[in-house]
Amino acid sequence: MRYISTRGSAPVLSFEDALLTGLARDGGLYVPETIPRFSDKDLADMATMSYEDVAFKVMRPFIGDTFTDTEFTALIDKAYSGFNHVVRAPLVQLDQGHFLLELFHGPTLAFKDFAMQLIGQMFQAVLSRKGERVTIVGATSGDTGSAAIEAFRGLDNVDVFILFPHGRVSDVQRRQMTTPVESNVHALAMDGDFDDCQARLKDMFNDHDFRDAVRLAGVNSINWGRVLAQVVYYFTAALSMGACDRKVSFTVPTGNFGDIFAGYIAREMGLPIADLVIATNQNDILHRCLTTGAYHKGAVHASISPSMDIQVSSNFERALYFAQGQDSDAIRALMDDLANGGFDLGDNVLRSLQDTYKSGRVSEEETSATIKEFYANTGELLCPHSAIGVRVAQALRDPATPMITLATAHPAKFPDAVEAATGVRPPLPDHMADLFDRDERVTRVSNDLASLKDIIKGGIAQ
Repeated sequence: MRYISTRGSAPVLSFEDALLTGLARDGGLYVPETIPRFSDKDLADMATMSYEDVAFKVMRPFIGDTFTDTEFTALIDKAYSGFNHVVRAPLVQLDQGHFLLELFHGPTLAFKDFAMQLIGQMFQAVLSRKGERVTIVGATSGDTGSAAIEAFRGLDNVDVFILFPHGRVSDVQRRQMTTPVESNVHALAMDGDFDDCQARLKDMFNDHDFRDAVRLAGVNSINWGRVLAQVVYYFTAALSMGACDRKVSFTVPTGNFGDIFAGYIAREMGLPIADLVIATNQNDILHRCLTTGAYHKGAVHASISPSMDIQVSSNFERALYFAQGQDSDAIRALMDDLANGGFDLGDNVLRSLQDTYKSGRVSEEETSATIKEFYANTGELLCPHSAIGVRVAQALRDPATPMITLATAHPAKFPDAVEAATGVRPPLPDHMADLFDRDERVTRVSNDLASLKDIIKGGIAQ
């Protein structure tokens, strides 16, 4: 399996090199040259497998000779051993034909754990074998950062620096990033919003001298390995709903587009998915683009669903690449326009996207009302992001087709919003019960590329 950049000018890489590289050197995102497809028999076989066995089956065609079967099996088993539910990603029924996929049973209580725990194991295995060390820099709107720090803290071959927007993540998300004591992980609270953090991250990757000097690697969802690991739970969820014999649909609360793009890959691999539905909060650039074809950056508005407070969705470039018929020249032109504020899609591309995705938008008031309603009717506490997904799913689902909404985080990560809606303050699980008693270790940084690079160079273990 080989990996190519959406912008067409970067070297073609193996899985191992694409994993360690993250963002392509031409500024594009790596995608597989081909997407393998499963047969009906393959799907039937997977329907009775454990999560770990499905993960091996789904991801194995993409990794080439990076790991032997024995090595890859061991990495998968170790990655998911810390999850506190035996099926890893259980389904809960919310309504007739509507199910919630709980993706918050990992160590940091968010869906990012499914990818990050495995990415951490793969990075460590590859770097140990090569005798190398890398510097991981990530940008987060909340959950990616805590999942990355949890996955990489204490590992021998990596230094980790996570940029998060100061004052724009929940207290639980912040403390998950700032309380680990291991010296190889660093939380950087940056002035600005998530898009600013993401922009500075891309600036660092595009400064090739700095990138090479610190051996920069990325674990944001720009990293293909992140997307690949998330493909797995689409298979386990759909197959448990009988997808060998019928189609199912998915609704995904998303800001950076990686999670729903994983659903696209699953469908291209042969999983019978009817609808892929994008659910956005008030920062609704994806919904606006899918509705009108206009993708123009605006101000980021802080919300009770901060992980979705994004106006530049990195993985949307991958979706555009496939909607454009894998035309790298067209993608480069669109991304140049985006750097100047935005772009307008042609009718054919917009139609291709609309044939692939549906979308909906949820206001702050509607989010709170949905949390309140479903707690009253089902006893299920929803985090604000999951509530956004549930509300859009209820509005757009076909009653004849099972709908699965991705619950992307545990309600205890956003206790203020949940308590305001329901009167119930969700407690943290036992392993995190003392989170607010732990000392924080954080560096406040300005939105300045030169300062960030100095901080990172100064913090790398010698």
